[in-house]
Amino acid sequence: MQVSGKVVVVTGGANGIGRALCEAFHRAGAAKVVVADLDVARARTVAASVDGAAFKCDVAQEKDIIHVIEETERLFGPISLFCSNAGIGGGFDPKSENAGGTSDEPFARSWAIHVMAHVYAARHLIPRFKARGEGYFLNTISAAGLLSQVGSPAYSTTKHAAVGFAENLAISHKADGIKVSILCPQGVDTDMLRSIPRGPQSGDGDLSPEQVAKDALDGIGQETFLILPHPQVLGYMRKKTENYDRWIAGMAKIQARMREAHGQ
Repeated sequence: MQVSGKVVVVTGGANGIGRALCEAFHRAGAAKVVVADLDVARARTVAASVDGAAFKCDVAQEKDIIHVIEETERLFGPISLFCSNAGIGGGFDPKSENAGGTSDEPFARSWAIHVMAHVYAARHLIPRFKARGEGYFLNTISAAGLLSQVGSPAYSTTKHAAVGFAENLAISHKADGIKVSILCPQGVDTDMLRSIPRGPQSGDGDLSPEQVAKDALDGIGQETFLILPHPQVLGYMRKKTENYDRWIAGMAKIQARMREAHGQ
């Protein structure tokens, strides 16, 4: 799909990858870029820079996503591309003393933002997309959804679930003309990455949000399901499936090094 002349929505669009996506879509000629974010002030700043529009949106709340969809289509016309991009980096513990954690909160919050936000977008856009015979979802996930995330069971678990949902979304609605891509980088130089302990996610270098957005735009143009800004991830995936036990042993060594680095 080419975004030129299309209406595009980006959740989590006020910062990081989301902001870079908004800027990339604007440069590519999108008719309107809608910036949806909990930080509405920064969303408005981004929207002003791309001749777009801004909505306050907590993606964990279904009603907020409904509002963004309905108001976007009322004001600007049919949404062609919905980028479910918002994410959080909470729940990281480099020592990983107990994978079950001490409370439900990190899992519940991550589940709401990393999984249910994608579900809500699909729930309310699929009927519209089916009626038009076309539509596109770009779900920002992470290489953690394909591999794992040492130090954060909540992040790893919910990102895996996000991949599973996107696969089913693509399978269920291919015949309806609906396209799906998942964006799965490793380290990206954003506020979220800087807020968590340094770990293996940065082992292959941190990409700029602008580079990741460029890769996303290229992937959408080719209608590729799996978009890997860090191409090394494909090799890691193959090693994981070729010998799962060896892969887990290698990841456990990374975990041991992280514990040692943090004084355990």
